Order: sequence, then C-alpha cells, then structure tokens
Amino acid sequence: MTEAARQFVTPLSLQVASQDRVYTSLFEEPMAHISLPAKADVMVVAPATANTIAKLALGIADDLLSTCFLSFQGKMIIAPSMNWKMYENRTVRKNLDTLASFGVLQVGPEAGALACGEEGTGRMAEPADILEAIRSVLTPKDLAGEKIVITAGPTREYLDPVRFISNRSSGKMGYALARAARDRGAEVTLISGPSCLKKPDGLAFVGVETASEMRKAVVEAVAGRATVLIMAAAVADFSPKTKSAKKIVKTGEMALALSTTPDIVSSVSSQAERPFIIGFAAETGRHPGRAAAKMKNKKMDMIVFNDVTEPGAGFDVDTNRVEIIDGKGRTKLGIMSKYEVADAILDRFIEIRA
Repeated sequence: MTEAARQFVTPLSLQVASQDRVYTSLFEEPMAHISLPAKADVMVVAPATANTIAKLALGIADDLLSTCFLSFQGKMIIAPSMNWKMYENRTVRKNLDTLASFGVLQVGPEAGALACGEEGTGRMAEPADILEAIRSVLTPKDLAGEKIVITAGPTREYLDPVRFISNRSSGKMGYALARAARDRGAEVTLISGPSCLKKPDGLAFVGVETASEMRKAVVEAVAGRATVLIMAAAVADFSPKTKSAKKIVKTGEMALALSTTPDIVSSVSSQAERPFIIGFAAETGRHPGRAAAKMKNKKMDMIVFNDVTEPGAGFDVDTNRVEIIDGKGRTKLGIMSKYEVADAILDRFIEIRA
C-alpha cells in the first residue's frame, strides 16, 4: 500500500481481508523491494493513480511500490483510476502509452459516476475484469497463430417490427469460448446474437440479429482465412415466411407459416478451403447419437453435445455438462464452469490437430 492508499483503507483492514501481510514502507523490511517481486508471477497495480502512473513511466523509485515495479521482470497490469479530466490529460495519456510500450497491460478505466460526483471515464475496472486480465496474462499461449471465429447467443426472426421468434440462449457458452481462445493467444472474432453479456475485450466483435445476418457475418469472417469455426450460437431453425411491415393487429387466432433458415455450417463445410469446424448440439434428453449424426451429415470435425434438461447444464447458467464427439472418439465431461468446458474443447482441438 502506498501512503495515499492508507488514507482510504487501513493496512489492518486489508490484512484481515487478505489473510496475508500488508507491506507499506520501503524500510520496514530490508530488501523487500527485491524479495517480494522475486516471488510473484504477475504484478497488478490497482487502483493506479495519475501520480503512480507517472512514477512508473519515468522510473521514479521513492516508495515500495515504485521500487518493486522497477525490480519486477514478469507480467504487469495496471488499472487506472482518476477523474475523467485527469485521465484525458495529455501527460497522463503519454505516460500510459509509455507503459504500454514496456508491455504493461492496461485494464479500464470505465465510464460512469466518479467519486467526485462528476460523470466520465475514470472509474477503476471491476475486480472481475482485473481477475480476467490476470488469468489471461498467466495462460500459456498454445493457440498463438490460430484465427478462430466463434458464434454465440440466439437469433431473432421477426414477424413484424415488434415481435420475433427466438430461443433461450444467453450466449454464455460462446462468450466463454471466445475468452478462453483469446487468453490462449488466438486471434478471435466473436459473432453474437442479442445478449445481455458484456463484450469481451481483446477480440473482434460483430453483433447480429437474424440467422441470415449471422450467416453473412460467418461467411465473411471465415473468408479472412479463419483456421477454426466454433458454432456455439443457437441459430433459429425456422423463420416466418412473410414479415409484416406494420405491427400485426390482434384479431383472434393466427396461423403462422414458417420456412427453414439457411444452414450456416453446411455453407462453410462445403467450401474447398474450409476451417476446422466445431459445432454444438443441445438436446432435451440423452441423445448423443443425434449429435454424432449431425456432425457427419454437416461434415463437421467435432461436435459438443449437451442435454439442457440436466441440472446445471441448461440455459442461462454458468456451468455445463457436455460430451465432446469427434472422429476419434467421445469424451464425456462432468459438470464444470463454462470457461472450463471451453478450455476442454480447445484442448481436444489441439490434440486432434497435433
């Protein structure tokens, strides 16, 4: 903790919360500025004030934090926090650019209400986002060189300007795959239907609504020499044959004529130069055979089957229980977080491509 930090939170409070020692002075333990960095895998400065950022950029070493920074040789992350006017100051931006040129990763800041009562960009990134950055820098980059296109979320097929057919997909599995692939060094394009999830940082994002829009976005992304396509989106199978230009007036019962939507996987798998294709098969019941048949019929290289009626494996939850099916066999996984499922899928891809 710096001297300024101790004006907001006492060292004792952080010591109790962390169940670990809190260091505050350059002189309380000889050589702490050397021994502490030597034990660390990553260094995180959060919050990073304009003053601290200037010290780190210029190499000023007048307290424990700044001396630790100079002696640390691993991955570094800063989470800036200050008034929006200070953040936009050209000196601060220059110092941030200097740190970026050193390889320091910046997380945030975010826009919103500030401690001073003003609105603007200067709030420290949420702890969850900082943790995600830590996980990313510590993850081995075994997918470096891969260009992975991932789809996520539902699609909407409109009846009129205010009504549509959709499904319960939240996009959580596809977003987890995008974050996992990004963390492992891949160049990622995430194509997402409507979702309430926050867009992941560090990747290309394309927002779509309908199945035809998703197909167009996928074809264009794959044409950019993608090496892998992961179809985690729950693309609607049917779309209204006609769309009313005006809101349909309720007059009683209504018969709805539907037509099938274009098959995105088949349009990609039939190409002469095609990426490695991973699909998903969500079923209501234990029907992995259907998934295997789907993989064969659509010429996919791998498919991920899950029974959405199982506890912890349905829609809009943070866990999943899947079975990975490919040409060499089947791998059944227990219940785990969707990020862990994503890692398992990518692990299997690496094994097959080896």
